[in-house]
Amino acid sequence: MKTVKTKWLSYTVLVGLIPILSRFLIWLVTKEGSIEPFSPQDFIAFGLVLHISNINEIEHLIGADRSWKTVQNAVAAFFIAIHGVLFCLTPIGGDAVDQQSIMACVGVIALGSLFISYCLFNRISKFQQIDVEHRP
Repeated sequence: MKTVKTKWLSYTVLVGLIPILSRFLIWLVTKEGSIEPFSPQDFIAFGLVLHISNINEIEHLIGADRSWKTVQNAVAAFFIAIHGVLFCLTPIGGDAVDQQSIMACVGVIALGSLFISYCLFNRISKFQQIDVEHRP
């Protein structure tokens, strides 16, 4: 059970955080005002990594209810679409789009995506635990 969660944390979450952490480290070593510490695009990338990983895990999951898998794939596809729309809004400059609102929105969605992904991998780990317990 811990293996699935450990892999999720190391392969999915930490890899998804690379753009956010990289920008933050660059911000720490550059002159003040030359770069923002956080960017909406980095949080969007994080959410995309999480949901694409969700789809991949669901597709390779054996023994799960088909309707549950379909719902999970639909949720992931919905969030991928939302991330895509938000990504299209990020390069618009000027007064057309409030960048602080976009940043707040993608931050909340990234946290929601992290929660959804954690719940999904928690359930997958339970499927695998049941599978191991029922092997002869």
